[in-house]
Amino acid sequence: MKGDPVNDPKGLVFEAYRIEGITDAECRSIFLDWALSLPVDGDTGRAIRALLARHGTDHDDHPMTRVLREGLSGMAAPRRRGGARSRPRN
Repeated sequence: MKGDPVNDPKGLVFEAYRIEGITDAECRSIFLDWALSLPVDGDTGRAIRALLARHGTDHDDHPMTRVLREGLSGMAAPRRRGGARSRPRN
């Protein structure tokens, strides 16, 4: 199977691990494309953890593993939007 039908339906992360000499910047671009392709109501953290379990354990020093871990740590502290969007409308 090329990718994970639930967590990597396009196989983007799967393919990133197969590209010889891929850079951190290229992995970040792939990660962004992957994230934008997820369903809006999907659990991104769960999907990242599943991809790390599937690919990251065998490729601890791979740039995609680093990017996925950064994605998890970036989710740790959600920020509240302020301004007019947070005020109730009458």
